[in-house]
Amino acid sequence: ILSPPYCGSTMLNQLLSSSQNVSCNNHLGTREGQLLPGVSHIMFQDNRWDEEIHYPWEDIKTVWMRYWDLSKKILLDKSIPNIMRVAQIDKVFDPIYYICMVRNPYAQVESIIRRNQQDVRSAAEFAIKCLYFQSINKDRKNTFFFTYEELCNDTDKVIKRMIDFLPDLEDINANMGFTSHNYKTSKKMRMMNLNDEKIAKLSDADILTINSVFEGEKDILRMFNYKI
Repeated sequence: ILSPPYCGSTMLNQLLSSSQNVSCNNHLGTREGQLLPGVSHIMFQDNRWDEEIHYPWEDIKTVWMRYWDLSKKILLDKSIPNIMRVAQIDKVFDPIYYICMVRNPYAQVESIIRRNQQDVRSAAEFAIKCLYFQSINKDRKNTFFFTYEELCNDTDKVIKRMIDFLPDLEDINANMGFTSHNYKTSKKMRMMNLNDEKIAKLSDADILTINSVFEGEKDILRMFNYKI
């Protein structure tokens, strides 16, 4: 999975993992392979969002192989900083397929501010940085791209395309309960688009600051059909 943080990647991981043909390397919390013992000291460090950092992917692969059920046809990882490391990953994992997703950056910024206690401007700048990486990733070979909004609002259509991309996902279950909306409730929820609720939490001052960043990035927003 190639997804920025707070863009629905945990929900997507749960959806994919509902298939009997999929083995996810981490079923806990945010379900990220970068958090597993044996690799977290490499991957989950303060510099993990530095695109100049190169990881020992052969060593990481060896560790992940111990967590995957190798009898399954699809071995799944979700480690969000990997959106900037696809070229490195390509050299070690073969064959490899990417499911790539983005979300309305205003909704993403709200989560970054609330969950990371990050200032508004740097959160907006980070959201744009993520879109730039995804603008490259979405056109890579062996990649299926869609938006969070498409997945939530037109689920059946996206799933059909997903199965066309990887036929072994034919038994995924979109009607399951998802635990990735924990800011709303501790109970499992059906898949739903929470953008409006999240964006409504932004103050007028927040919006002005975000827009001061986004105004200079209209091209990258337009690429994903987002706007000021």
